[in-house]
Amino acid sequence: MKDATYIRVGTIYYKLVRVPTIAGHFNEIIVPWTLQAIRQDHGRSFIGRIKKYDGFTCLPSHIHYKQECHGFYNTYAPLQYTPEEGAYPYTLQFLEHIFGSQLELGLDYLQLLYLRPVQVLPILCLVSKERSTGKTTFLKWLKAMFENNMTYLTNDSFSSQFNADWANKLLICIEEVLFNKEELTERIKYLSTTNFNKLEAKGKDKREVEFFGKFILCSNNEDNFIKIDTNETRFWVLKIPSVTKEVTRFLEYLEREIPAFLYYLQQRKLTTPNRTRMWFTPAQIKTKALENLMQNNKNRVEKELVSIILSAMETFDMEEVHLCPMDALHLLNQTRIKTDLTQLRHILKKDWKLINQENSMAYRKLMIWREGGMGLTDTKGRYYTINKEFLSDHFGQE
Repeated sequence: MKDATYIRVGTIYYKLVRVPTIAGHFNEIIVPWTLQAIRQDHGRSFIGRIKKYDGFTCLPSHIHYKQECHGFYNTYAPLQYTPEEGAYPYTLQFLEHIFGSQLELGLDYLQLLYLRPVQVLPILCLVSKERSTGKTTFLKWLKAMFENNMTYLTNDSFSSQFNADWANKLLICIEEVLFNKEELTERIKYLSTTNFNKLEAKGKDKREVEFFGKFILCSNNEDNFIKIDTNETRFWVLKIPSVTKEVTRFLEYLEREIPAFLYYLQQRKLTTPNRTRMWFTPAQIKTKALENLMQNNKNRVEKELVSIILSAMETFDMEEVHLCPMDALHLLNQTRIKTDLTQLRHILKKDWKLINQENSMAYRKLMIWREGGMGLTDTKGRYYTINKEFLSDHFGQE
């Protein structure tokens, strides 16, 4: 990195300072500096030698990096490591542990990050109930490699309206993810494929910026750390096993091999062609961990709905129940299960393959009273019919 220097962007002066880190490295940051302080430190004649820029821009590149472009100052951080031919045994061993049988896809993912930073990529999720898996080490290794172009977020900071600290980052990593709110899932899904985002800082107006961030989520909750449906194609979920034998100072070994690994990524040929907007096809990144996540998200609503219907059948001695999606929503709201009409229509029509009445007809509507009891009331609607035989065939319930 260069020594501390000054720049003028627009009409404001900044100092580029190198902040030392615990690891012994330096992070270069841009700090506003007053013209008076510069004069006091360097004299009036120094002011005319300060480089001037029309504004800030963020142009991600690792191979052909440029600090300035057409009179604008590039805020994307250059990498300190220079590719250098060499061995990387610890890195390869570690990546085999993280990606398992999908190692080649994992190497493609890392190669695209390095060579094509604006390429849209899947949301990478590392999950495991076990301890000492290497999830945190993987994030620390990526941080060492991509430095200031990667940032850590918490659930709260991601849900905050202010995003100036991460809107221009290549990698946005969220540890201990637990997105219980539907809007958080929708937000990360939108951001994972868009190329524009609204940047908002405290006390400043929103402005539109180009967005190229990739999300990496880590969680100890394998089953329901995020709400996704069975047709989701944007998530690459990997269950990470425990490390059989811990190696002291393993991260240091990984960091030493970064120049050799970057050289390898430059020379390596991609094993997958670009077939989708996220490069990989849904079939390529489909895993058992993803299926488990989908199934648990699906089952949470389905199981509760089936339980309510069975309880009603037993209470009122019925062989079948008539149900509209709005009825199901009201029933589940009473049990504090969060869902929506879209998901319930999908369950009834697509998953359960039921057909509703063509016209509005009279039926007995199932209700849960505030005090907890169940009741039936006469109403009209285009209801679906659910019987015990269906529940027995599909859910093993009688």
